[in-house]
Amino acid sequence: MPRKRLAAAVRSSQALRRRCRRLWASHGAGRWLRAIIREATEEQLDLRAMSLVYTTLLSLVPLLAVSFSVLKSFGIHNQLQPFLSELFKPLGPQGGELTSRIIGFVENMNVGVLGSLGVAMLFYTVGSMLEKTEAAFNHIWHAKSSRGIARRFSDYLSVVLVGPVLVFSAIGIMASMAASQTAQSLLNRELFGGVYLLLGVVAPYALIVAAFTFIYLFLPNTRVAFRSALTGGACAGLAWKALGWGFAEFVAGSANYDAVYSSLAIAVLFMMWLYLSWLVILLGGRVAFLHQYPAYLAFERRRPTLGNRQKEWAGLAMMLLIAERFARGQRPWTLEALCQHLRLPVDAARELLRELVRHGLLFCMDNGEESYLPAKDLAAVSPRDVYQAIRGEAAASHGIQDAPVELASRLCGQAEAAGLEALEQRSLLQLIEAGGG
Repeated sequence: MPRKRLAAAVRSSQALRRRCRRLWASHGAGRWLRAIIREATEEQLDLRAMSLVYTTLLSLVPLLAVSFSVLKSFGIHNQLQPFLSELFKPLGPQGGELTSRIIGFVENMNVGVLGSLGVAMLFYTVGSMLEKTEAAFNHIWHAKSSRGIARRFSDYLSVVLVGPVLVFSAIGIMASMAASQTAQSLLNRELFGGVYLLLGVVAPYALIVAAFTFIYLFLPNTRVAFRSALTGGACAGLAWKALGWGFAEFVAGSANYDAVYSSLAIAVLFMMWLYLSWLVILLGGRVAFLHQYPAYLAFERRRPTLGNRQKEWAGLAMMLLIAERFARGQRPWTLEALCQHLRLPVDAARELLRELVRHGLLFCMDNGEESYLPAKDLAAVSPRDVYQAIRGEAAASHGIQDAPVELASRLCGQAEAAGLEALEQRSLLQLIEAGGG
């Protein structure tokens, strides 16, 4: 009797576990959380965050020196210290000390005495940090190549020189407007005073979300939808603020660090905060990617692969979709739209499209969206051409003089010829006009 009860309890627990697993897999939030955990573990985002910490330590002072010199020419360099104070606020009282030290380094750095080589090294250090950050986001977004040298130079230079001026000018204008007599008279009224207090609470979060959104839009060398970048920026911004509050509580209760590390405690805490910040930024980029390509939520692995039959189906399906829109004079398909429509991983879809382009069946438009058009007359292209482009070279015996091996090659060739013969009957244009029948 006890044995039967034990068996029944085991069966009920297994059924409950299967039900919870199905619920976890089907629930949207569960899929998102599982995908993010998978990214953080399988793709080693923590190691990339550690790498960016050391890059930041090397390039932080040069970056601030360049920004400080630009801001000083516009007379708004005093805004830099409040910005750093807010950035290092989770470090507690030691954050103020660190801010003062960094500002001291920056103010004592005289760019004029560095010479041409020193200035070049200064910009190289800043550019290497941006390049390494771009590489991390290209990895997250499956971008195969980085920016060219000319584009990298212009983009990075505009961010380093123009970006701080625009940001701190906007902050200064907002502060000046709030201090004006007109604004003060409006703030004395109850309605406007309440709105001002609300904006004072919301504005820091909005600025952080805007900064992260810009990072996700600008750094990856691929097209990022604004809605996806905003989603990732909102998640990362809120997570970063919550993490800052938790880290501040940790610093306040970690007096042992001062006893163990003495004067190095501030450096240890600073590196820990940089690491956590970069990890949140990278995970926010992954959230933006998953929002733009939701098909990845259903995959068990981050970089899923397609089998041979799946490749043939996907290649022919994409070719027919592109040909149909072209024949109807509609807007061409983009890589992103094809992946969402067919629920394909972006890596596999891009590779198949590149094969079709390489064989002269498709043409990729250089419009920043990876749009595709037929490269040949649709009446002259058959499904056989698509299959041959996807399959590649036919099977061969590789020069092995062996009867079974030669027989295997001959049988594979006969089977492939018989299958391709059936695909040669009608062109893509005829299939589209017939409605796929």
